[in-house]
Amino acid sequence: MAVTHPGAESASVSFTDLFRNPRGVAARVATAGRLRLTLQDAPDLVLTTASVAEIAEKNLTTASRLFLALLKQKDGAKSLQAALPEVFPWTRHLDAREARAFTLELLESLSDAAELSTGDGVRRAVVSWRAIARGKAESRGRGRP
Repeated sequence: MAVTHPGAESASVSFTDLFRNPRGVAARVATAGRLRLTLQDAPDLVLTTASVAEIAEKNLTTASRLFLALLKQKDGAKSLQAALPEVFPWTRHLDAREARAFTLELLESLSDAAELSTGDGVRRAVVSWRAIARGKAESRGRGRP
């Protein structure tokens, strides 16, 4: 079995390992909490225990609710706006209105991911707003306002 070194993000096994020794792989998942399943002709999968998945879902729900509540507070909204470039450095190319719109879309997408198990909205929000920021940065680089 292929295993990454201790301290690596996660250990991994091949599909062949799972097929040949399902009990051994299940025991490793139970011990590690998660295990990467590498496939030759498809994207890797992650095996985890139900309790680890449930904890991750509860943590995401708690965080998204906290951020949405913070957004509703005047100083909380200002703090989120101030922190945005720490997490997403490209947001410095957005104007204040755009940064607020991105923040709201991101937090709503995180809430949907937590409450509805629809996580692709977070990625879409980041990708689309990063593209807008890139376009603005490029136009500024060419001498346009």
